[in-house]
Amino acid sequence: MDDEELLPIGAFARLGRLSVKQVRHYGELGLLAPAWVDEATGYRYYRASQARVALSIGLLRSMDVPLAVIAQVLGGSAEALESVREGLEAELARRRRALASLERVMARGLPSAEVRVVVEPACLAVVVREGASGEADVARATSAGVARLLEYVAARGSSVAGGAGAGAGVGAVAEGVRLVGLFPLDMQEAMDVAVALLVEGAPSGGLPAGGRVEVLAGGAFACATHVGPYDQIGLTVHAVLAWCAERRHAVRGPIREVYVSDPSVTAPEELVTHLMIPLEEEPCW
Repeated sequence: MDDEELLPIGAFARLGRLSVKQVRHYGELGLLAPAWVDEATGYRYYRASQARVALSIGLLRSMDVPLAVIAQVLGGSAEALESVREGLEAELARRRRALASLERVMARGLPSAEVRVVVEPACLAVVVREGASGEADVARATSAGVARLLEYVAARGSSVAGGAGAGAGVGAVAEGVRLVGLFPLDMQEAMDVAVALLVEGAPSGGLPAGGRVEVLAGGAFACATHVGPYDQIGLTVHAVLAWCAERRHAVRGPIREVYVSDPSVTAPEELVTHLMIPLEEEPCW
């Protein structure tokens, strides 16, 4: 081996714009193995040509690329970055939603709402469920459930539309179509999101794939009306929960979102959604 071609770890770290600790760590992971290790001293030596790999690792880490994916990229699989891009897009969308909610709070103050308690009868519904990988995935799962039910209605016609007893001045997202979103009271990392199509009687014939006919329980609900984008409904949920807590009302799930407006013809700031949170019979102590 030609010692003239080798650099000690400190000099190489400076060349690759990494710390010595990082060079050692990446070496242990197999991302940046030393060109030679002196068995007598344990000192590690590198070639100047390895600086390109070191700099590439630093570049990808600055983009929040996980080390496991960096290993794939260095191995020639640039397509591995697709999953990272999708993750960054999802995080950016979450940040944008958070920013929009923050701006609404800055403009209007902490959320408040006119809350009323109503007693609703049980009602029949065709229910579909979609898995959500977390709170940030709820909007996608809800949209998927709504799309499945609207396709079902389009295929079946008026025979499945027009359920009554939806609660709190129910409207319709499209003529004769009454949809209700059903969400856990506490968001989890993995959860099911349900969307219900209210019907007057059990539909004859087929159901949407994975769909079921269910009875939505009646009872007492704390209700409020949200006007604005769907992704800011959480602000109204906060207001209703605060109202319930002040009055020692014990709440339970699922939270219901009754969709009044048709989003295809209504501006996001004008969307009307009735929010309904079921109340326990006994007070919260």
